[in-house]
Amino acid sequence: MTWPAQFQSVNALPALACAAGAYAIGCFATGYYLVRARTGQDIREIESGNIGATNVGRVLGRTGFWLTVLGDCAKGSLAVFAARHFTGSDQFAAVAFLFVVIGHIWPAPLHWRGGKGVVTSGGAALVYDYRLALAYGAAVAIGFAFTRRMTMPGLAAYLVIPFVSYWLNHSHFEAAAMTILAALILFAHRQNIVEAFPALALRRGLSVKSQHPKS
Repeated sequence: MTWPAQFQSVNALPALACAAGAYAIGCFATGYYLVRARTGQDIREIESGNIGATNVGRVLGRTGFWLTVLGDCAKGSLAVFAARHFTGSDQFAAVAFLFVVIGHIWPAPLHWRGGKGVVTSGGAALVYDYRLALAYGAAVAIGFAFTRRMTMPGLAAYLVIPFVSYWLNHSHFEAAAMTILAALILFAHRQNIVEAFPALALRRGLSVKSQHPKS
């Protein structure tokens, strides 16, 4: 098997440095430390147990929600910006993109119990290639128009990103990285996906019954 030239050209040491640095940035769990500082509590033991903005908002209100969004978005942006700035390489930036999300989902300081990576990946995408962020937003909007729900369209939109990436840049390496990203996000949301299908089936069943009332 012959790897594409883009894969063969990736130098292992800079890639490892970008991966390690991005992972370390990703491990800074904004919501966890914010709630810990304000209340002394572990956000992972409250409500949904997620360290993301929605759960933090339940504890700290709108301020906590937006601070968490900004922090998680900023760390994704910082990781990609730093990788591209110090290496001048889109490939290393893609490596940083992946590993900042991995750090957010599985942070070593929190014993591998982190968030789900959507906001962090969004911040990374804005710096890596804003067109990917726009494509993601468009896919979510289309899904929402049909379902009037956000969760499943938001997850399904990640499946579009690898194809959009390849169409824009014709890079096998980048498309592979975006495919791994989609797999990471979907895996992190596996419980949401499992719960969504019965709820959707129930909703559709109720909709059918409402259209055909008993005589």
